[in-house]
Amino acid sequence: MDNTSRNFIENIIDEDLKEGTYEGICTRFPPEPNGFLHIGHAKSILLNYGLAKEYGGKFNMRFDDTNPTKEKEEFARSIIEDIDWLGAKYDKIYYASDYFDQMYEAAVKLIKKGKAYVSELSPDEIRQYRGTLTEPGKEDPYSNRSIEENLMLFEKMKSGQVEDGKMVLRARIDMSSANINMRDPIIYRVAHIAHHRTGDKWCIYPMYDFAHPMEDSIEGVTHSICTLEFEDHRPLYDWVVKETEVEHPPKQIEFAKLYLKDIVTGKRYIKKLVEDGIVDGWDDPRIVSLSGLRRRGFTADAIKRFIELSGVSKSNSVSDYAMLEYCQREDLRMGAPRYMAVKDPIKVIIDNYPEGKIEYFDVINNPENEALGTRKVPFSREIYIDREDFMEVPPKKYFRMFPGNEVRLMQTYFVKCESFIKDDEGRVVEIHCTYDPASRGGNSPDGRKVKGTIHWVNASTAIKALARDYENIIDEEKGVKDEEGNLNLNPNSLVKYENCMIEPAFEGAKAYDRFQFVRHGFYCVDAKESTDDKYVFNRIVSLKSSYKLPKQ
Repeated sequence: MDNTSRNFIENIIDEDLKEGTYEGICTRFPPEPNGFLHIGHAKSILLNYGLAKEYGGKFNMRFDDTNPTKEKEEFARSIIEDIDWLGAKYDKIYYASDYFDQMYEAAVKLIKKGKAYVSELSPDEIRQYRGTLTEPGKEDPYSNRSIEENLMLFEKMKSGQVEDGKMVLRARIDMSSANINMRDPIIYRVAHIAHHRTGDKWCIYPMYDFAHPMEDSIEGVTHSICTLEFEDHRPLYDWVVKETEVEHPPKQIEFAKLYLKDIVTGKRYIKKLVEDGIVDGWDDPRIVSLSGLRRRGFTADAIKRFIELSGVSKSNSVSDYAMLEYCQREDLRMGAPRYMAVKDPIKVIIDNYPEGKIEYFDVINNPENEALGTRKVPFSREIYIDREDFMEVPPKKYFRMFPGNEVRLMQTYFVKCESFIKDDEGRVVEIHCTYDPASRGGNSPDGRKVKGTIHWVNASTAIKALARDYENIIDEEKGVKDEEGNLNLNPNSLVKYENCMIEPAFEGAKAYDRFQFVRHGFYCVDAKESTDDKYVFNRIVSLKSSYKLPKQ
């Protein structure tokens, strides 16, 4: 097999299968139900699922629900929706809480082997005794208790006789280890709080570093693939696997996280954005949570392509958000119908067009994909154009509408601007034009050329909608954070067009339907606020970008 095109994880799995270390492959995605998933999690989900699929193995979806102080059903539901949306297929949903009995028995086994003890040091004292990166830790004064006393005290913890924070169970490893994670880590703590699945059955809960290898082992996971920050935890992972004498020892492998330049992914910062009302929730389209990306209109296929292009390695790197936008444009370019929408309308009256007349033009829905068919677009004496397509005194090389200039109304006629009307505040509110009936279809029989072509919407059949244009919530020129650690927010991250006028072809559009607004960008029907009476569209991406894919 040619390994040059395979990532390092595939090479490890190939070797394990060749040597017979494992007969088959089982991977997993183990989120804690204490928050919402973001695009970085998508890399882990798709990597783990993709490996299981590639090797004909099993992919487990497991909630690592060992900390009831932070977990909610709301988060669990959102995580399931995200994974289903990405298309990662799992046989069933597993829960760490289903293994609490086995974890407890494993902890008892460690005590009996002399590999764990009950400590009564306070949290601050435990930190002090642990030492630093340059100084070794000191022995816990409770580490020499007898096995019998430790078993008795651990049972007291379990039976609810110990207050929170008064006792913990620690693994007995090496307080002088160069790896701080190995300095007698806490593996159980007391927490008198109901669990959202087990209720009040337990008042002691396992710590993540103890629970995680146990969960993997119980489920038969072969390759426990996680991000680089867990590399220093791998010796503890292996220690737990060895000392609890599990039947199916898994192997932990670390890979580099997905980082995006000038994009907020940290839970703490997103939580503050939500709590301060800067965004309208964890699914705000400006946030790269998976629910936010989905609501904005991003497709799972585009995210998959982006993850593929980002690659899998052991070295941290930063990806450009523009590459994600590129993937999304490519995904929508052929599949999205191209309809006309006027976001900031000015009424245009074609004075020499017959009053009361309405005609229809057959228009191709997507010139790059004829399979999407055609539609009939109405046209009459009064239409709307975008305010940016008219200027009273234009600069040089402005080829759109201005007094005395002739332009092409997309798919229909040449029109010439004759005059305009302003309101009391000096704002243009109405434009008067004449049209050339001989130019039907957008071409003049006398060969006359016009340099400007603009889109429009027929006034009498227009549907009013709300269009929202999004930019990065971070001011990219200033960077993510200022000197005090506060986010540099972009004041223009959301621009609303309350009076957007759309053509009748949009009628009946449902949540997540995607379109190209001609000359504006790709838009999606908002799944949260759009109704049958009021359409709300979110801009997914603009039409063009200077971004180019790096050479592979």
